[in-house]
Amino acid sequence: MKKHNFYAGPSILSEYTLKNTAEAVENFAGTGLSILEISHRSKEFTAVIEEAEAMFKELLDIPEGYRVLFLGGGASMQFCMVPFNMLNKKASYLDTGTWSSKAIKEAKLFGEVDVVASSKDKNYTYIPKEYTVAPDSDYFHITTNNTIYGTEIRKDLDVNVPLIADMSSDIFSRPIDVKKYDIIYGGAQKNLAPAGVTFVIVKEEALGKVERAIPTMLDYRTHVSKGSMFNTPPVLPIYSALQTLKWYKQMGGVEALQKIDEAKAAKLYDAIDSSRIFRGTVNPEDRSIMNVCFVMKDDYKELEKEFVDFASTKGIVGIKGHRSVGGFRASLYNALPESSVDVLIAAMREFENKL
Repeated sequence: MKKHNFYAGPSILSEYTLKNTAEAVENFAGTGLSILEISHRSKEFTAVIEEAEAMFKELLDIPEGYRVLFLGGGASMQFCMVPFNMLNKKASYLDTGTWSSKAIKEAKLFGEVDVVASSKDKNYTYIPKEYTVAPDSDYFHITTNNTIYGTEIRKDLDVNVPLIADMSSDIFSRPIDVKKYDIIYGGAQKNLAPAGVTFVIVKEEALGKVERAIPTMLDYRTHVSKGSMFNTPPVLPIYSALQTLKWYKQMGGVEALQKIDEAKAAKLYDAIDSSRIFRGTVNPEDRSIMNVCFVMKDDYKELEKEFVDFASTKGIVGIKGHRSVGGFRASLYNALPESSVDVLIAAMREFENKL
């Protein structure tokens, strides 16, 4: 039975990425060696990491003065690397969910943190709009997509201080005006590659301005100067990321992906809104197109597990909501085909018609 993969991460990868990565595991670049055992300093892998950075810059139209880094540690490591490198006295953060809360917790170890607004009062079901970022902030940090709660900031904010964004789960789902940001980072396991590599897009002139000493491995300048090769990088995920980037280019780039993603999400939200047993959980204007969160209406709440079990008979996996929220979550990352959304909608309607 064909599987329809709605997991929030690690999540679905394109067939192009899977096929090319599998081939490289057996024989990488005609070397007769596996990508798993090749030297990261070989000319063959050096070409991979250089091409991956170039593809990043091409697809996101990254201007001069920025570098793309491929690091370990996940986005969670960036929660401390960002303030280590950027927070002198005070930083501002927008609290929109679990991951922004974790970033705030880490930043407080390095200086004053001003939480300009939070949607915790309504279980993170909306994006705060009315807030002021103090002009003396070293930076303003946002999490653009909230995988657990299903909200998203789908525009580049205009602020009067350096802007930093965690884009782990919606990178490459829309064009980005990169010059508005000093740092964009994210774990790769949503829209890019298997878990194990973290991307960081960093403005070089923003670095080196804090007064504290920074450990070598946590200093962005270390990795900029060595082209992400200061220590052994996560070779396999970087190779997979390059395959995904090539596939994105074949698909028509970020603008084309945005249209596809918005169409998939609109179709599923329409099905939820027109249902008599399902309902959405998020303020409609703040709905994520990457992670669609929904629940059973109160009269049908006891049927949630039954629906998950029913969906599994259709090959649908990964729709159970995060343990802190419950209900359902359908992650519609770039590699998920629209046909899988159609299967989910058909399952929802079939289940509803049985009642």
